[in-house]
Amino acid sequence: MATTTFSGPVVSNNGFTGDVTVTDFVKLTAITTADLPAAAAANAGQVRLISDNGAGDNEYCLVISTGAAWVTAVGAALT
Repeated sequence: MATTTFSGPVVSNNGFTGDVTVTDFVKLTAITTADLPAAAAANAGQVRLISDNGAGDNEYCLVISTGAAWVTAVGAALT
């Protein structure tokens, strides 16, 4: 597989195949728990940044879709 370098925003309508190597910072747009899509097989493995920690307390938290539920990056259930 060839290596390609992008200098601007990269948008994919159908995900990426293979590993993605990041050599700088990744900036995620924060959303609230209410704005998370329903966990489903189609979004299993997606990582999102939420701004209310699932409890409305204005704490940022990374969450990951298992395909059946959104869990925190440490594996706790999202409340």
